[in-house]
Amino acid sequence: MKLLVINPGSTSTKISVFEDEKNLFTESVFHDAPELLMYNTTDQQLPMRKSVVLSSLSAHSLCISDIDVFIGRGGCAYSQKEGVMEIDERLYQDTKDDKGGSDHPAKLGVMMAYEFGCEYNKPMYTINPTNVDEFEDIARITGLKGIYRRAQSHVLNQKGIARLHARKIGKRYEDCSFIVAHIDGGITVAAHKDGKMIDGTEGAGGDGPFTPTRLGSIPLMETARYLETHTPQELEAMCSRSGGFVSHFGTSDSDKVHKMKEEGDEHASLVWDAMIYQICKSIGAMATVLSGRIDAILLTGGLVRFSDITDGIKERCGWIAPVFVYPGEVEQEEMCFEVLKVIKGEKKASKYTGRPVFEGFPWD
Repeated sequence: MKLLVINPGSTSTKISVFEDEKNLFTESVFHDAPELLMYNTTDQQLPMRKSVVLSSLSAHSLCISDIDVFIGRGGCAYSQKEGVMEIDERLYQDTKDDKGGSDHPAKLGVMMAYEFGCEYNKPMYTINPTNVDEFEDIARITGLKGIYRRAQSHVLNQKGIARLHARKIGKRYEDCSFIVAHIDGGITVAAHKDGKMIDGTEGAGGDGPFTPTRLGSIPLMETARYLETHTPQELEAMCSRSGGFVSHFGTSDSDKVHKMKEEGDEHASLVWDAMIYQICKSIGAMATVLSGRIDAILLTGGLVRFSDITDGIKERCGWIAPVFVYPGEVEQEEMCFEVLKVIKGEKKASKYTGRPVFEGFPWD
């Protein structure tokens, strides 16, 4: 049985084909910001991302018709519980319509899996989308009634890495407390307690550290001033596609920015170090969420290949808890292996309800 795993991110499209548990290939195609900014919306990227998937299959002597199961990373529909979910028309449409109130390229995984699955009449699944909601209620509250913090993060990889580390230390994920930082084109930092992500930064919502593509947290009144001369659509793009390194340097290519730093560029050095500084601030915040009782700080994602990032975090945060580094992601394997459990009858896939996990408080 061949399973195609499609994982669109803010700076890449990752494609894997598994034959049962065997990984036939995994390929990651990088998309620099100027390429993606040619599209006014994420949905407009769909034909380009589909062509990337088809070209990748062709390069490995495979056709889309060879695939038995389609699996897509997800997000942007109403918030969901963790686990494997069947992709149906309602999930596809709510994802397309951004019913969850965010706009993230991960949505294109569900959309591609659905369109391919319908075309070839094959099963289609998603797992642990960006908007899995396990927040404690206290984490939702803001100082503005009716405006609540949302769960939006790299759930798939964060939970995958947390489970991997728990196994390594001989514990269950459900019995651990971790701070996990996913550091790549997007960056999210979350507090994991007893198998749930109880609080975290909203990476694509203008919250937490800035990143190669995202503006991160900025003072609210500065945001208001920005909107005096810019449209809400431009601000939304800054949250997910044209902030961070893109705003400073016109590229989301971290290798280019890091090389500028190595060559002594003062601007690049300060921005790069400020990104590390802001990641550390978010880790410190999550330490207070967990009352300082933390088994480990786990660093993952593509940018932890840079030793100055991991060394900088260890220097500022190593006193909080032991720091462990897991370069890259386990997203492709996590999606495939969890779906295989459903296919084998070991687990049951859920169905999309069309309703968010959190629907407000009694006083709303």
